[in-house]
Amino acid sequence: MKRRNLVAGTSSFAAVSPLAALLLVAALLGSSIDAAFAQEDKKTDDDKPADPDTGESTVEETTLGLLPNPFQKYGIKFAATYIGETLGNVSGGLKQSAVYEGRLNLAIDADLQKLFGLQQLTFHANMFQIHGEGLSRSNLQNFMVVSGIEALPSTRLYEAWFEKKWGDSKASLKLGQLAADSEFFNTKYTSALTNASMGWPAITSVDLPSGGPSPPLAALGARLLVNVNDNLTVLGAIFDGNQAGPGPDDPQQRDRYGVNFRINDPPLLLGQIEYAWHNKKGDPNLAGMVKLGGWRHFGDFPDQRFAVNGVSLANPAAAGMPAMLSGSAGVWGIFEQQLYRVPQSDDRGIGVFVRVSSTQPDRNLIDFYADGGMEFRGLNDQRPNDKIAVAAGYSHVSSHARALDADFQQLFGASWPLRSFEGLITAVYQYEIRAGWTLQPNFQYLVHPGGGATNPLGSNPGRLLKDAAVFGLRTVLKF
Repeated sequence: MKRRNLVAGTSSFAAVSPLAALLLVAALLGSSIDAAFAQEDKKTDDDKPADPDTGESTVEETTLGLLPNPFQKYGIKFAATYIGETLGNVSGGLKQSAVYEGRLNLAIDADLQKLFGLQQLTFHANMFQIHGEGLSRSNLQNFMVVSGIEALPSTRLYEAWFEKKWGDSKASLKLGQLAADSEFFNTKYTSALTNASMGWPAITSVDLPSGGPSPPLAALGARLLVNVNDNLTVLGAIFDGNQAGPGPDDPQQRDRYGVNFRINDPPLLLGQIEYAWHNKKGDPNLAGMVKLGGWRHFGDFPDQRFAVNGVSLANPAAAGMPAMLSGSAGVWGIFEQQLYRVPQSDDRGIGVFVRVSSTQPDRNLIDFYADGGMEFRGLNDQRPNDKIAVAAGYSHVSSHARALDADFQQLFGASWPLRSFEGLITAVYQYEIRAGWTLQPNFQYLVHPGGGATNPLGSNPGRLLKDAAVFGLRTVLKF
């Protein structure tokens, strides 16, 4: 679920938008990369189109074998994935109840070299059919949304992009409607976890306009990736900075079908450097990786405490509208390490991950985020594809937002709650019923949903949200 962003409006550029200009620059830069960048050993298969539901490649996936692909020999492959889940909070939040939600993902991958002789050029697109009611939206009002598929019911286009590669995947350029969460700020050890923040963290989904380019709203943009050597990878991207466009209502309603194709909003830049070790297939040592990255958004962001006339938003003398601050930036760091590998395998074993991120507290509701966890994959030879994962997450309410709570406390008394943080503890078991079909019972415990109180400017000012226990059962079918 995309969190509703509080930006009242963003400026458009009168002439050529920065995104359009930089897309042209990216294309020219990509065309200048020499194909002589030959690479002897491909690092991994991580650069193939990722299924947003499972993180697996839509090209080399394990399926039930029910979906016919008569044109695959010509370079065209179809994929279909269905996720259905039921979730219920037995305690805490706004109320207790259960919901069912589902998402059908239909994708197409085309190898344009096989089809038309266009060297190392591919096309990928997918669409969602989303149905059901989201538990976070209806019951919890929390930052770290309890399901990665939670969204308003709709049938929408998600991604649609072309990718050009040079050498043996030494460099690649993507152009089109893209998502960021499959390549930026991610770790492979969260693939079984169902909480949305274990994919695209809450610090970006809450703070960025329209939640940033992640499910269910991708954005027009360009991504350039260069494998400097077998261990070092550098990637950068530019996106339209508000794919749903400005407005006071829910971003998913402003871009209901995923076809807004906006390019005139202030841009969002993402960058990441990755250093990996023992990452080649067949390497007997334990693989690991460090990633350092960040974002820069060029739009305007509302001050978390002060109005345009310089007084606290809690003060009756406030002008009503928050002061607008120019731009927002943040950084992140990721560490992942395999602790144990099952003999004669690449991915089976035990792995751990840690992610941390920070941003400016005066213009962002969440100014610090951290999570970490452990995944057990295929430890039993009889169950080589089963996964068990446990993780914890932490979203810190910014000091300026907390200062606003303190201002309200001075006006309304000591009983007014001060927001502090939201915490998450989660565990999941992914059981493979057969190739292409899994079942995932999961548990989540949310500490201080919404940071410990609802928005003091909301419809229930000062109402404290109690800790919530959530149980869920998800099934995933890849046809």
